Amino acid sequence: MHTIKSLFLAMGVLALVACGSSNDDNSTSTTGPSASNVNANIPTASMKYIGDLEFPKVKGGNSIIISHLDGDSLNYSIEWDTEKKSNRWSCYKMYWSNRLSRTTRYYGSPQYPSDPDMNSSYQYSVDNDPFWNTGYDHGHLCPSADRLNSANSNYQTFYLTNMQPQANSFNAGIWSDMESLIRSWITVNSSHSDTLYVCKGGTIDKSTDIFTTTSKGLLVPRYYFSAVLMKNSSGYKAIGFWFDQTVSASKQGTLASHVVNIDTLEEKTGIDFFCNLPDDTEEHVESLAVENILRAWKLN
Repeated sequence: MHTIKSLFLAMGVLALVACGSSNDDNSTSTTGPSASNVNANIPTASMKYIGDLEFPKVKGGNSIIISHLDGDSLNYSIEWDTEKKSNRWSCYKMYWSNRLSRTTRYYGSPQYPSDPDMNSSYQYSVDNDPFWNTGYDHGHLCPSADRLNSANSNYQTFYLTNMQPQANSFNAGIWSDMESLIRSWITVNSSHSDTLYVCKGGTIDKSTDIFTTTSKGLLVPRYYFSAVLMKNSSGYKAIGFWFDQTVSASKQGTLASHVVNIDTLEEKTGIDFFCNLPDDTEEHVESLAVENILRAWKLN
């Protein structure tokens, strides 16, 4: 009986991983939708990176895409709501070579620069930084610690457009724990074919998901999310995290208690994650039961 039970558990973990290969090789993917991918983003001259696997479905309307490069390499991208002056999400890749540590955390003046690639009318200026004196941290979405491969990559993570307001107990607590966990899934010793695709943000689309608005108009999300996709030699697996930052640190619980599947994360956020995967692969990795996800990512 023990042998049979072990066999079923192993089969459950294997079922999490959808076999297949990706045309996204840590560089720009410019493939649009095909017959097997009806919801993919369609790259354009001004948004040529949106076909990469870390991108969710682009919202459009008041939202614009900004992609930051370090030389010829894509560092990270954001979707910015120009009316609300708020980040909707930041997305980026992690693979062995951009996990190399060649620099240290940026400390400079200004500590949180304006985004040079964003129209100044759409963003807050350094002189009018709405985070100061609010009691909220400048919460990185693409973390500084994920971009120590070059001084320029690290500097770019401090742009105001990559920030969302986070309570310090949340930012330095379970959110930081999640960031460290994600970093542990890709290291300099990982296979050169392994890639992690990450999309993170705070909820700004629905008024009920906004905790408060500061006197300068800065939206403070009640909820934060992270969607992660792994591509390795076995295929793909995905995991979602969902947090209420207004819950006290002592009641946040374990990281495992915040795990959801991607389908649930899409219902909560209204964002279509990993839309550039083939439809059958996307459906498979996004709908798995939480207990199977915990087992596949070794969180149980």
